[in-house]
Amino acid sequence: MKINWYPGHMAKTKRLMQQDIRQIDLICELLDARIPTASSNPDLAALAGQKRRMIVLNRADQADPDKTERWKRYFQGQGLPVIALDSKSGAGYQQLIPQIRQATADWTARNKQKGLKGRSVRIMACGIPNVGKSSFINRVLGRRSAVAEDRPGVTRQKQWFALKGGVELMDTPGMLWPRIDDEETGLMLAFTGAVNDEILDLEELACQLIRALVQAAPGALESRYKIERADPEQPYETLEELARARGFLQARGMCDAERMARTLLDEFRSGKLGRITLQTPPEEGGQ
Repeated sequence: MKINWYPGHMAKTKRLMQQDIRQIDLICELLDARIPTASSNPDLAALAGQKRRMIVLNRADQADPDKTERWKRYFQGQGLPVIALDSKSGAGYQQLIPQIRQATADWTARNKQKGLKGRSVRIMACGIPNVGKSSFINRVLGRRSAVAEDRPGVTRQKQWFALKGGVELMDTPGMLWPRIDDEETGLMLAFTGAVNDEILDLEELACQLIRALVQAAPGALESRYKIERADPEQPYETLEELARARGFLQARGMCDAERMARTLLDEFRSGKLGRITLQTPPEEGGQ
């Protein structure tokens, strides 16, 4: 599934980030804990240059906890500070400011040597659309200040927020890269809603999700929808079986596959199928 979808405001966001990064001390890249590789913007490393980076595995409440720990070890092995967060319950947030301080300790020490005491650490929160960045910021602030928007491709302006512990946070609009050629990456982004559903064939996407779920979370579909067996070799037939199980029938008993496709995608995205991670760290192989 090749996706070429790059709204004009995302190009503007990229240009502004190039300017704003100059005043930033630490970049916090929010990744979707269910698809860490696919949700990592390949343009960010070039934009960041020599700036410090920290990985935030967001939506950890929807991801497989064992796989999340494996991803944390992977990023730590790459020399990157990493933290897994659950914006709904607040789990992990008590460690956020200490981790930021630890990641910028050398910068703080150099400033003290230069006599520059008291300047806040400036961090930038960035990530792809629908990664949960607004919920992350609202949880950090302890109040609803950032506007949460589930639809990808919605323009928002950058915002600055003062956090506890002498930290200032810049929020930026979600940004994808111009062209998504890798089929797996495109599918993973579509599964989680990072790409606008309106440009996709939802029945085809649901069939691809069925294949991915059978591999990554065997039994999840059977448990949720009370079907006998999900067949990755015949995903459309499985989609129709799911529709029958849900009672999504049209005239003459025909299955409403489109309605079931939307339901399946919505229930995966909301975590109703369980805590599922679709990708494993590269050295472990597979999805």
